[in-house]
Amino acid sequence: MKVIICGAGQVGWQIARHLANERNDVTVVDNNADLVRRATDALDVQGVAGFASYPDILERAGARDADMIIAATHSDEVNMVTCQVAHSVFEVPRKIARLRSQSYLDAIYSDLYRRDHMPIEVVISPEREVADAALKRLSAAATFDTEFFLDGKLQLIGITLDEDCPVVNTPLRQLSDLFSTLRAVVVGVRREGTLFAPEPGDQLFVGDDCYVMVNTEDFSRALEIFGKQQQKQERVVLIGGGNVGRMVAQKLEDLPGRAIRAKMIERDRKIAERSAEALERTIVLNGDGLDASLLQEAGATRADAVLAVTDDDKTNILGAVRAKSMGCKLAVALINDPTLVPLMTPLGIDAYINPRATTVSSILRHIRHGRVRDVYSLGDAEAEIIEAEVLSTSPIAGKQIRDIDFPEGVLIGGIKQGDQIIKPNGGTRVNEGDVIALFSLSQDVGQVESLLQVSIDYF
Repeated sequence: MKVIICGAGQVGWQIARHLANERNDVTVVDNNADLVRRATDALDVQGVAGFASYPDILERAGARDADMIIAATHSDEVNMVTCQVAHSVFEVPRKIARLRSQSYLDAIYSDLYRRDHMPIEVVISPEREVADAALKRLSAAATFDTEFFLDGKLQLIGITLDEDCPVVNTPLRQLSDLFSTLRAVVVGVRREGTLFAPEPGDQLFVGDDCYVMVNTEDFSRALEIFGKQQQKQERVVLIGGGNVGRMVAQKLEDLPGRAIRAKMIERDRKIAERSAEALERTIVLNGDGLDASLLQEAGATRADAVLAVTDDDKTNILGAVRAKSMGCKLAVALINDPTLVPLMTPLGIDAYINPRATTVSSILRHIRHGRVRDVYSLGDAEAEIIEAEVLSTSPIAGKQIRDIDFPEGVLIGGIKQGDQIIKPNGGTRVNEGDVIALFSLSQDVGQVESLLQVSIDYF
């Protein structure tokens, strides 16, 4: 497939890396020649330096025979015009745009993106993606990452193993024997900065970050087995009242059947006033989110969770650390720079949200709309959880898992057969029509594509 990616920043670069690794014809466009050069030097992609919304630039990028255009520049307006030009001049069949301004995303203006107005098939809002990710973190406070698959019946949870974890130093095959009724599979382990798919004889050690696929009905039990306890989140403090903070607060107010008491700290007075007007039950305080006295006034010492979601990574890290030192039970930081992620555990920050990863996951989810039903990016795009339907033409259809030639970096975390969610083992047979959720290291995604035989209607 031929894809044009407009914007060679963090999101555009990662999307280009994913698609290039899967042998697609990718061209990156950006008005920053250095970013284009970085992409072409590091990836198997072509590059064009120039403004993505200019017809002649899109022509040079190959828009006349492109299958898809992804507009992910830093400007909403450039992204929108790029999609319009791609449609009106070049008749590009599928157009995806990243839009950040909430005015463009208001439901009452949704007709704007109709084919006869401004034809954009998929609109991605990073703020909404981040807000949803924040709520998921709160719903699974003992984890550092979580996502749902197989119609919400299978849950991915990321757990950091502490010294009091009951299963430390236990081989994974023995774990299955000890808890035979637990429908959970450890699909990935990050140890000393390296993520890998574990083998049955591998042990788990203190400090490991484990990715576990668990039947949602067994979620609480799985947490206990891995030494964690689920906590209710009734008092929440938000540091940052911008688009992300305001959207998180709005979603907390809209949660059915839950009376969450939320307070927000925002340094900019105008932004604080805007948030106070938009929110009904959230108390908004104007001041520095790093100020200990203001954090105390907001109730951080007694809070069930503090979410630091400003647009500055360092402020978020320091705010989360200060809140944790004051007695907050759960500290979550919004982190844009992936090189800062290794600092989270040493600093005592319980979880982080990476806007780039959430946006990349969302875009990939919409790109792979064929038999691949969902994609979730892990870490710094180190691995993916892929949910896909098994075709009759797939080499894995009708085989037992032990007989499937999976790469070493791939593990099946769950299988949906009819209405049942199956915990896979070596003797489990994968049938045509099954929906599987599997973990794959990034370098193995291409082989996974071949095994699933999704190229027929992959995109």
